[in-house]
Amino acid sequence: MITSKNLVHHEFIGLKVHVMNPNNPSLNLKGTVIDETKNTISIEEEDNSEKMIPKNGTFFVFELPNGEKVKIDGNILSIRPEDRIKKRFKKI
Repeated sequence: MITSKNLVHHEFIGLKVHVMNPNNPSLNLKGTVIDETKNTISIEEEDNSEKMIPKNGTFFVFELPNGEKVKIDGNILSIRPEDRIKKRFKKI
C-alpha cells in the first residue's frame, strides 16, 4: 500500500502528479505519470499530450490513491527507479 511515508520506494507510473518548477513557469503541469527514467518523468496531460520533465530543480506533488497529496523534491528522485525502490533514505 502506498503511503506518504513510503512513496519514494514505490513505482510512480499511474499516479496523478502536479509538476512545479520555480525556475521555469512553463513546467507548471498536471497529468498522469506514464514513464520514468533516471533524470526524467514523462507525464500525459489531460489533453493526451505527453511531456518529459527533468527531475532536477522540479517539485512533484503526487496524489496517492487515497486522495492524499505528497510534495517531493525532484533532486532526491534523480536515481534510476529500480535503484530508488531498493535504497534507504534518511528521514526528511
